[in-house]
Parts: sequence; structure tokens; C-alpha cells
Amino acid sequence: MSSLRNAVRRREHKERSQPSDRQKYGLLEKHKDYVLRAQDFHRKEDAIKKLKEKAATRNPDEFYFKMINTKTVGGVHRQQTAAKQYTHEELLLMKTQDIAYVLSKAQSEQKKVERLQAALHSLDQPPINKHTYFAEDGKAAKEMMPLLMSDQSQGQAVGNKLPKRIKKLRDGAYRELEERKERAAKLRSMVLTMSMQKEVMGKGRKRKLNGDEVSPTTEAPVFKWHKERKR
Repeated sequence: MSSLRNAVRRREHKERSQPSDRQKYGLLEKHKDYVLRAQDFHRKEDAIKKLKEKAATRNPDEFYFKMINTKTVGGVHRQQTAAKQYTHEELLLMKTQDIAYVLSKAQSEQKKVERLQAALHSLDQPPINKHTYFAEDGKAAKEMMPLLMSDQSQGQAVGNKLPKRIKKLRDGAYRELEERKERAAKLRSMVLTMSMQKEVMGKGRKRKLNGDEVSPTTEAPVFKWHKERKR
């Protein structure tokens, strides 16, 4: 029976469209759109109901710190984030710790540069065959000179003929060496700048020199401390 019902062509049902006189109101809401809108409405209704119950059963004597750190702006709670105020001694201590950290990084980077330079220097040096020749007199020594020159030229030739893979690794190592040199120089510059900032934060009357009082090649600010009589 079901096969017969499926064999017969049934009428195709279409959802009605918006009447022409109501086109200004947009598309006509379908049933699936109504279901989504109803679910959203009930979800918001339940959330408001829970909030009302929570507000009704709230303890009037309850206190928490957000009462002080938040305020209502246009009906929306916004948290006030006040920056912590540090004392002058705490700022000097933090500056000292920062300088020590950057200095340790600069020293570590400099050691890596030195190790990399030593490795590349040994790689670029051609292998030298150390043969010891013994001569009885000056005449025999002159006869051996061509042998010494040929050994030296062979060693240089072998050193210049490096495999492509070794040359590629060597070029990459040279690039890394240059990057590490730049990084070490930047870290040393940061140490000098931070040390100057720490000195400026210290005690004593000081003033910043104008552009006419310093050398044109000097980029960093220069300070001059007033002379004080030691007691």
C-alpha cells in the first residue's frame, strides 16, 4: 500500500509568500524562523527570572570588593582598574633587576658569538699536512724547498674544495653570526640606556643638556649633575 501511495504523484505544498500590499514589512516569517525566535525569547526570559530571584534573596549586609572597584555607566557595570603605585625604592630595585637580567643576556649572547666565530675560523682554515723533513746541510734544505711548497699548495687546494652541503651550512652559520652580533650590540646598548635611567632616578640635582651643549654625534640624552659639597 505504501508503494502505491509513493507511486502516485502528490500535490506539492509551497509556503505562502508575503502579500503584495505588505511587501514594505519585509519577508514573511516562516515557521522555522518563529521557532528560533521563540527559543531565544524564552532563554532570555529564564535568565531574567533567575536574576530577579537572585536579587530578591540577596543578603543586604553582604560585602565584596567589586562594590568599590566597579561602577555603573549607562546601566552597564564597568570595573575600575587602578594602577598600583610603587615607591621610589621599589622602582630602583626593579630597574636594578632589569639591568642584571639584560646584562646576563648580553653576556650569554657574546659567548655564543665567540664560540661561533671560533668554529667558523677553524672551518675556513685549510688542512695543513704537517710533515717533518730533516736536512743534513744547507744544500739539502734548498733541495727540499720544492717539496714543502707543493705540500702547502695541495693543502690549500683541498681546503678550497669544500662540498656544497658544507658551504651551505657555513653560509648559514655566517648569517647566524651576524644576527647574533647585532643582537649582542642591541643588548649592550639597552644596558647602557637602562643604567643611565637608573642614575637619573637616583639622588642629586641634575639637568638635561641642550643640543648646543653636547656633541652633534651624540644621540642619547646627556645629563649633568650639580656639584655638591660632601659633608
